[in-house]
Parts: sequence; structure tokens; C-alpha cells
Amino acid sequence: MSNDVVELLVQRLDTGEMLRLRGREAWTLACLMEVRERGVIPVEQPAPRWSAYVHSLRKRGLVIDTIDEPHAGPYSGTHGRYILHTPLRALKTVSAEEKRCAA
Repeated sequence: MSNDVVELLVQRLDTGEMLRLRGREAWTLACLMEVRERGVIPVEQPAPRWSAYVHSLRKRGLVIDTIDEPHAGPYSGTHGRYILHTPLRALKTVSAEEKRCAA
């Protein structure tokens, strides 16, 4: 998965709007775009604050569903699966390595 994305430029295919993202917002959106309709659960792609990153992307107008799914085990309960529905095209992706080399 897109573990090292630090900057992302995307275009919404429904409106033509361009979005420039940096840091964890870029990383989160890259992860969601990569898995498409399968969605992401935080246990598959750990990060400290998935819900906060998704909230920030929603505030930018992106449609991201949260599906509650049950899980078993000693700490049984539910977890959220995040699914991106806004059609996007990645125009530019910058990895952490590329950023270091450019500095």
C-alpha cells in the first residue's frame, strides 16, 4: 500500500476540482484510492488517527463511507471500513524518498 506518500495532487472526475494534499491527508487518500471499493480498515494499514484523517478529507468534500463490521477475539466488537466513493484521478504523487532527495 501507499505507505510513503507525503504529497498528492488529484482531480475530482465529477467536478474537475483539483485538490492538493500533504502529510497524513495525502497518505490516507492514496491508501483509499489504491484499494478502491474494497475499502480500508485501520488494522490493515495502521496509523494513529484514521478517523481524524478521514474527517479532514470529508471536510474537503470527498464522499467516504464508514461501514461498521463485527470482529471476534478477546476484544470483540466492531471496526470501521472506510470506502472512498468520489471519483478521482491522481495527477502527481510525491513519496517521502522523493521529498528527501529533492531537499
